Amino acid sequence: MRTYFRNIHQALKTVLVGMRITLQYCFARTVTVQYPDVPPTLQPRFRGFHWYEIEKCSACKACARACPVDCIYVEAGGARKLDKATGTVRGAPMLRYAIDYSKCMFCGLCCEPCPTQCLHMGDIHDLSTYDRPSTIVEFTELARQGLRTPMPLWMQKEPLPAWAQARKAAWLERARGAQEAMRLALTEQPVAKPGPAEGTQTDKADASA
Repeated sequence: MRTYFRNIHQALKTVLVGMRITLQYCFARTVTVQYPDVPPTLQPRFRGFHWYEIEKCSACKACARACPVDCIYVEAGGARKLDKATGTVRGAPMLRYAIDYSKCMFCGLCCEPCPTQCLHMGDIHDLSTYDRPSTIVEFTELARQGLRTPMPLWMQKEPLPAWAQARKAAWLERARGAQEAMRLALTEQPVAKPGPAEGTQTDKADASA
């Protein structure tokens, strides 16, 4: 009998806690954001459309394996290896890196396992298109254009509001200075072979003496 009344008490308490939160929002002042004249309100941990550093990608496919909906496609011409001296990856060319945003759930699980931290959740809130194939973003094609993140259709129109111009400039700034490295990632780059160790050279010199 005691368990029966305890369950009733917990059920009523749960409902009242939920209704208290709901009622707080019912009587809160409504604020309308005048988008697109002003920027949309994005939270600090907002997960938008990705931005991708192709010159750091080793094509390990850790992101594709972590994706719960299999919307990431990675293809390379062979092995790619990180050059610790430059922080970029050399080796076979990147053939394709694409994300199907008609399937993407923006969970961010693809970014966490990346060993070179080349994939990031961005702050693009809208990527409207006129057809379904356009929801597949080919990041290798963007790299050829010197871009790290897709440019939405609304961002390509003129004139833009001041906030949109500032955000576009920030997106372009991400790729500034790395455009040559991005294009090189699409080509074959020989991996520098490590030279003989110092101890090995000394041993050979002692042996010859």
